[in-house]
Amino acid sequence: MFGDGIMSAIDFSMDIQKQEDPKGDRVVITLNGKFLPFKKW
Repeated sequence: MFGDGIMSAIDFSMDIQKQEDPKGDRVVITLNGKFLPFKKW
């Protein structure tokens, strides 16, 4: 989707929410970080 690269941990946030489910509660984790594309030198 983005091509080769990594997610930066600088200016990074994480959101954790509980989602109720009849089969058992679930955890939803959202990671939000800047995408750094791979650069060939």
